[in-house]
Amino acid sequence: MIPLSVLDLSPIVQGGSPGQSLRASRDLARAAERLGYGRYWLAEHHNMTGIASAATAVALAFVGDGTSTIRLGSGGVMLPNHAPLIIAEQFGTLEALYPGRIDLGVGRAPGTDQVTARALRRNLAGGVDQFPHDVLELMAFLRDAQPGQSVRAVPGAGSNVPVWILGSSLYGAQLAAALGLPFAFASHFAPQMLDQAAAIYREQFTPSDYRARPHLMLGLNVVAGETDAEARLLFSSLQQAFINLHAGRPGPLPPPREDSDGQLAAITGPGSPLSKAVVGGPETVRAGLADFVARHRPDEIIVTAQIFDQGQRIRSLEIVAQARDALALAA
Repeated sequence: MIPLSVLDLSPIVQGGSPGQSLRASRDLARAAERLGYGRYWLAEHHNMTGIASAATAVALAFVGDGTSTIRLGSGGVMLPNHAPLIIAEQFGTLEALYPGRIDLGVGRAPGTDQVTARALRRNLAGGVDQFPHDVLELMAFLRDAQPGQSVRAVPGAGSNVPVWILGSSLYGAQLAAALGLPFAFASHFAPQMLDQAAAIYREQFTPSDYRARPHLMLGLNVVAGETDAEARLLFSSLQQAFINLHAGRPGPLPPPREDSDGQLAAITGPGSPLSKAVVGGPETVRAGLADFVARHRPDEIIVTAQIFDQGQRIRSLEIVAQARDALALAA
């Protein structure tokens, strides 16, 4: 079985607080480390009342203090919101604190609405159109400083923190291939272009000093319970959150509910944002993971599960890890 990692948005549940969410995220990372997951990544979002990981580097430092071996990273930092030097310093600091454990995934979306993006940046000059240049500038700050270099990232220079390109469209696949970087595709919410993006990345990949061969990680919603019925109920929190987001009313993660009116099922149908989700008990999860790997041939999978109850969220990771181990033995 290929390596599994964890993507977390540090969800703020209804009735909860950001502090509770961040402490829950640290506990989730500890569980992931204990269960043998390779990476724990946090995602940057802004002006979202249901997500606590806006200050991604700060949150990762908090998680790092509670873990010892699992790799920590961003899934990702939305680079148009920041000067590359700032990100190099932040992740250089993380690398100085937790050497050999830091990943830096970067994306070109704002992770928010345009009004909030303007509040973050003061102006929208450059923005996504500047993204390739910003990635190159960021990587230059993370390499060894050159003689006569007037601006250095301190910490950061010489840290060589691995940079990943994140994407939910063909653009990210093309850029990652052109730069010879690892690529993480957001198939957990944008599955429609998954096959095309994976093919473009693999076919157009140019070997670089960073990677000799393409390396593709795919996002996947996996919600596991003791039974299929329990897992479907747990999954309803994410279904509700997606419906609320698309209706323009994002908010804290709602508690699970039965799909008595059939409204939730529509968000998981063919072509929908959650159509790739694996939801079920141990046997269903094992079969779903095996099918996803066989269909898409990723080098890694990064699983995510927005589950209302923290204990059930950790239990879901345990069931997924058991499925991973069973598939590895079967292979």
